[in-house]
Amino acid sequence: MSLLNDLQWRYATKKMNGTRVPEEKINYILEAARMAPSSSGLQQYKIIVISDKALLEKIKGVAYNQSQITDCSHLLVFAAWDHYDDERISKVFNYIMDERGLPHSTMNAYKETIMDLYEKSGTEWQAHHAAKQSYISFAIAIAAAAEQKVDATPMEGFIPERLDELLKLKGTGYKSTVILPLGYRDGENDWLVNMKKVRTPKEEFITEMNITDAVDTVEPMAENLEAFVQK
Repeated sequence: MSLLNDLQWRYATKKMNGTRVPEEKINYILEAARMAPSSSGLQQYKIIVISDKALLEKIKGVAYNQSQITDCSHLLVFAAWDHYDDERISKVFNYIMDERGLPHSTMNAYKETIMDLYEKSGTEWQAHHAAKQSYISFAIAIAAAAEQKVDATPMEGFIPERLDELLKLKGTGYKSTVILPLGYRDGENDWLVNMKKVRTPKEEFITEMNITDAVDTVEPMAENLEAFVQK
């Protein structure tokens, strides 16, 4: 029950007190985020860690002047690939094969399959797909912060194009997707700190289904995954 208790404790902190989070806690949160699953194991995102107050002040200016940006201890900027290509996918797969002591060719069939899918889907879809993967890591970072009793504020309230320009991401193959201030709550000045945590009732949030509830006219795939990958 520990994780549930930690998640009950956390909330989207609206006012932080500026106290610095110990490096060991920051490192723990970052390692948890690094261990997150991702589509095809590509980890098509990275995390930029910022604690420099002058830079945080500039980021605040493109994040609707939200005070958590400058009152936090560390700001995590999640940045995802803006496209897929053979070179960057091969680099990841080759590294995985090296770590596992396998030939680089081991992943060739699978790589060709996903590249065929990605290329047909277009660069806008590719960027969106990579961004979604970054949110998995983002969510685990939030849970890890709660476990460490570090406050966090999930934020999409910023202008990505301006943040990308500020952090010199343009032309690097990455785009900012979401940001996460980490710090400690200012209990006396945060209006949300003592508010009841409210979530959708379980009976509305969770739906159990059986075969009689499903549509029976959807055509099944003719091939299994192994055959699909080896095309």
